[in-house]
Amino acid sequence: MASPWLPPRSTVPPFSFLRGDMTTTTIRGECHAALITAPGSGQGKSMVTAALARLHRNAGRKVRVFKHGPDYLDPMVQEVASGQPVYQLHPWMTGEAECRWRLAEAAREADLILVEGSMGLFDGDPSSADLAILAGLPALPVIDAWGMAQTFGAVAQGLANYHPGLAIHEVIANRVGSPGHGRLLAESMPVGLSLLGAIPRHEAMTIPDRHLGLVQAGELAGLDAQLDAAAEVLKEAGLDRLPARVTLEAEAPEPPPRLLDGVQIAVARDDAFAFLYRANLDLLTQMGAELHFFSPLVESELPACDALWLPGGYPELHAAKLAANAPMLGAIRVHREAGKPILAECGGLMACMESLVDGEGRKHPMLGLLPGTARMAGKLTALGLQSLTTESGELRGHTYHHSLLETPLEPAAHARRLAGSPAEPVFVEGRLVASYFHGYFPSAPALTAAIFCGEPLRFTKE
Repeated sequence: MASPWLPPRSTVPPFSFLRGDMTTTTIRGECHAALITAPGSGQGKSMVTAALARLHRNAGRKVRVFKHGPDYLDPMVQEVASGQPVYQLHPWMTGEAECRWRLAEAAREADLILVEGSMGLFDGDPSSADLAILAGLPALPVIDAWGMAQTFGAVAQGLANYHPGLAIHEVIANRVGSPGHGRLLAESMPVGLSLLGAIPRHEAMTIPDRHLGLVQAGELAGLDAQLDAAAEVLKEAGLDRLPARVTLEAEAPEPPPRLLDGVQIAVARDDAFAFLYRANLDLLTQMGAELHFFSPLVESELPACDALWLPGGYPELHAAKLAANAPMLGAIRVHREAGKPILAECGGLMACMESLVDGEGRKHPMLGLLPGTARMAGKLTALGLQSLTTESGELRGHTYHHSLLETPLEPAAHARRLAGSPAEPVFVEGRLVASYFHGYFPSAPALTAAIFCGEPLRFTKE
């Protein structure tokens, strides 16, 4: 059962350049583009990006939105706002070449490209600023003006002058208290910088969140109407002007090997399991797999499949319903007993345990494919970029969760920590591969295929 918020998949798969002579092809596009960023998290850049996308979409323009970094939730909202598929861009996780290519490909058909940054402009390595410099995009900071007057200009100037290779010509003021407040902010702008618009405090510009980020788009009643209202708020604030035009150029990638020809993969997708990169789904299809989506929450049987993917999500919010769906739990256990491959990521790992203790302290029986308990901790327990290294390749990705695992099981390996919390254990029991680690499949197609074909994984250490 497809999630209601997920629009039809892109008609342009990520590896669509099937060339007879396999020679390198350069693609080039030109369109209006900007990276929407901020001095830090919580400034409102996600909703401003979504409102801008809806504003220009309502004006008849084709808008493509991308998200910097490993994020599942913001892209759900941006897809609803733009009506187009949203892909992640991250110079380390997705690779520099893929960042350039996705943007250049989008520029060939779009009127406007918006890239939503992550955290603060210069936070992380690589940061949102690094992506903007790599791609040649101007940065457009959203600055929360609450409690500021002339200091607003100093913050803008600091962002604009911090890195000589980054272009910043305009900024957006958010949560402005009054027209007079907006004039003070505009007057504070230093030479070479201008205020694109001052967005007033408005209920349409807020969106609820929970422990992992924004509430999933499919759970937000009236999201379309809210985005239309937010677009009107931006239009009245003078933000209907397009950013500068840029030329984006890149080499087209070669198609991936068809290592999954004819392999049928059942993919869990509903409110409990929804953390799916579009690029991951596209890659599986391009390698020849047939994907069959299903809901562990409401369906009683698995679709016909050779392999099963339980992605991340919010099983802790739906644990009682999962536990009560005995036919589905039984079907997944039968799949495991038949020796068929299973990939369980984060929330999928939690569902594979004997039990799950939710945020209220209630204990729920789960699949029992692995011994032990997943327990909500009430706080962030892991965050950071990581990778899984094997003889078949290096699968890059991240970890981000609010639960802890209690298990006697010894991991087969640990992911490699690039930044953030300690490396995640990876459990391999037969053809079940389970970890809190979320992988970005295009970074390691051969390893991805090996997991879904149930081949032995030969881990390496650096």
